[in-house]
Amino acid sequence: MKPSAQVTELERNALLLYPYILKQTISHGRAAEILGIRKNDLIDIYDKLGFSYLDLIMDDLDVALNAYKSVKSKGTMA
Repeated sequence: MKPSAQVTELERNALLLYPYILKQTISHGRAAEILGIRKNDLIDIYDKLGFSYLDLIMDDLDVALNAYKSVKSKGTMA
């Protein structure tokens, strides 16, 4: 199998798993494991195809950051 055919097959298989990642049925790490590649390679494939690993909007990011700061200020983080 030529390298370009392998990439095409890998991209196709990654796309088949993407809905499960979106629904949080599986993680990026589990999808990568299924595909037999590293998680960062899968993230690169999705990036190349136009899918962002970080799909938070700024408001969501602000909420998450404020929650982190609140927990950290209470000293409950290890």
